[in-house]
Amino acid sequence: MLALLFIPLYILLYPHATIADSSTVSLAYGTFQGFISGNITRFLGVPFAQAGRFERPKEPATLQTAYNATSFGPACPQQALSPIPGLVATTYPSVSEDCLSLNVFRPSVTDPSVGLPVFVWIYGGGFQVGNSRDYDLTPVVERSIERGEPIMVVTLNYRLTALGFLAGKEVAAAGISNLGLRDQIFGLQWVQKYISAFGGDPDQVVVGGVSAGSVSTAYLTLNNNQNSNTLFRGIFLQSGPAQHVPSLSDGQADYDNLVAAANCTASPDTLDCLRHAPLDTVMAAVNATPNFFSYQSVNLVWGPRIDGDVIARDAWVSISEGLHGKMPKMMGVCDDEGTIFSFSTLNITTNQEFLAYVHLNYLPKTSSAQMAELARLYPQDPTQGPHSAQAQLTNSRTPQYKRLAAFQGDLLMTSPRRFWMAHASLTQNVWGWLNKMGKFANGDIGAYHTSDTPIWFTTTDGTDGMDALPYCIPVNFINTLDPNSPPNGSDSNSSIIWPKWNTPSSSGPSSLFTFNDDGINITADTFRTEAVDFLNDLRLTELNNGS
Repeated sequence: MLALLFIPLYILLYPHATIADSSTVSLAYGTFQGFISGNITRFLGVPFAQAGRFERPKEPATLQTAYNATSFGPACPQQALSPIPGLVATTYPSVSEDCLSLNVFRPSVTDPSVGLPVFVWIYGGGFQVGNSRDYDLTPVVERSIERGEPIMVVTLNYRLTALGFLAGKEVAAAGISNLGLRDQIFGLQWVQKYISAFGGDPDQVVVGGVSAGSVSTAYLTLNNNQNSNTLFRGIFLQSGPAQHVPSLSDGQADYDNLVAAANCTASPDTLDCLRHAPLDTVMAAVNATPNFFSYQSVNLVWGPRIDGDVIARDAWVSISEGLHGKMPKMMGVCDDEGTIFSFSTLNITTNQEFLAYVHLNYLPKTSSAQMAELARLYPQDPTQGPHSAQAQLTNSRTPQYKRLAAFQGDLLMTSPRRFWMAHASLTQNVWGWLNKMGKFANGDIGAYHTSDTPIWFTTTDGTDGMDALPYCIPVNFINTLDPNSPPNGSDSNSSIIWPKWNTPSSSGPSSLFTFNDDGINITADTFRTEAVDFLNDLRLTELNNGS
């Protein structure tokens, strides 16, 4: 009787959606048939938006028949990456510009009257490659069920390369900047509108991502001048803090090159011409531009840009002035973030070549005195200085490889992470981590970029020699916004307490939860302090000078 009474009450409370049965959900624009596997119900390839080429996302089309949500939707068009020995590019069964779909993973036994916390996951890939099917987060859902603190997971697609991150004055005039980020925002708005139909609570959304997905999450947090955010209440940033990005106008040359490659130069409306050019022509032009395994490395052609709208200003300004959503944050990096991005520069073998590359590619506005100081802080002797790969590999790959890896890892990951945590921790709860696992087993790539993914998204009960807390942390944080706090007082199978970042450790003023091959400990976030502070000071100096 109670079940019969509940359905009309649920319809009354949530007019946009109804639940027909455990694997069928009806939304305002269609009915979706998922499937049950084990203790998880999956809804795959659910369209959350539609968008023409170089257009903003809009509401999905109304479906005339039930939608078979039992397979992943197509990937968005991908950029071809430069070949790297030992790395195999991911391929997908289907690729299409009609790619704005998402996936929902929820416990099969779900009481819609009790909305579950929701974890929205954004994939990485340098804004050039990637897909929502890349990361299997079902172990997190399974772990939450086992612990009696169930959650659900949503993964979503967003447009990549020039299709998602075109720049230039034409883009600004059309209001189509940062389309990839706009796709993500639209997906989060979809969650607010419809996730209750799946048994989720739109007021308990945490957003996380890895690499470019983490950078995206950071910018979604900065995309709010009212110091709050109605789309989510916490963030989980894995190997991707908010970074300095160029402006729309800085991308004009890339726009012009794309126009020329698509034979649109003579068109009176080059943007309209690009919209109607064959996809193969556009992607051939995209593939001719540098990717993150090219010599240019992670100085990206296609990616987020300051547009005064989605990204209102430089991240350092937003962070230092508190112009962002105030919410609990988890953020961390790996100890060797720069190694895999230094494969493309193995031909740099001398001090002069190192300094010239850094100056031209990353720091073109630095003075000769500043470059001299950088050379001191990142010395070419691989046994000295803040090199991020293990010290005993003194001449790994090439004489400048470790040096470049250390610099790039600090510039792109460690310095912006520490800068944001130092400011955010003054007013918000912030937890940080450092991954050193695999530092010796992985040779000269060490604890490389995103290598901590298995730590977070697999399952264990603590009986395999690894403390169980890492596998509980995402579930705890998604439920309570505290990585240490299991709901209902359940046992976390761990004796380790993760202190907030601004809690002093035994060796310094701030604490990092640190993963090592032989276990977990708490360490001070003071490694490479002089070099990291120097990089952050460089950025602040540029901003003060109007750069």
